Amino acid sequence: MTEAIGQLLPFAVGTALSPFPIIAVVLILATPRARVNGFAFLLGWIVGLTLVGGLILLVAGGADASDAGEPATWVSLVKLALGALLLVFAVNQWRGRDVEKPAPKWMQAMDTLKPGKAIGIAILLAAVNPKNLVLTAGAAAAIAGTGIPAGEQAIAFAVFVAIGSLGTGVPLAIYLALGERSKPLLDRVRSWMSANNTVIMAVLFLVIGAKLVGDGISGL
Repeated sequence: MTEAIGQLLPFAVGTALSPFPIIAVVLILATPRARVNGFAFLLGWIVGLTLVGGLILLVAGGADASDAGEPATWVSLVKLALGALLLVFAVNQWRGRDVEKPAPKWMQAMDTLKPGKAIGIAILLAAVNPKNLVLTAGAAAAIAGTGIPAGEQAIAFAVFVAIGSLGTGVPLAIYLALGERSKPLLDRVRSWMSANNTVIMAVLFLVIGAKLVGDGISGL
């Protein structure tokens, strides 16, 4: 299981540092329903990651993802494809680093957000957003390729979810600990993330994409 955890760490860190969810939760924490919507968003994020990863692990388990403790050929091909996709994302992010993009409409309506919608937005960001989807799929494929028992796979993926949720969980923890005093700090985090989100994601996609391509090639 330690091998699986080692394999998933880059994906977990990349997921945790995804700027959009961090910006979203910081905006939520500046609203009148900060506490309830903050917890709702974190819950939705965890559910989204779990749904995607659980589904991939189930499919991989029925398709013999491991061959004598090594990733099966099809898993290596999946890693190669995911890595190539992340490299494409990296190039696109870098090219758009100087382009100002308007904030999504849902980010502009945080004051009227209700818990159910906060959960839904978080699930969409975790499970449907292509960039986070690829990172979660990469983590699940890496876990499945180790050939460890299903119970240990579940534990390893739980570690991924825990680390991958730090980006949304830490701002909430800071808010709960400091209350109104957390706002200046959280505002600085949001501003920095907003200004540098394309560069952050370009670097993460480049590093993780290169790792996936390397793992895929070495497994063929």
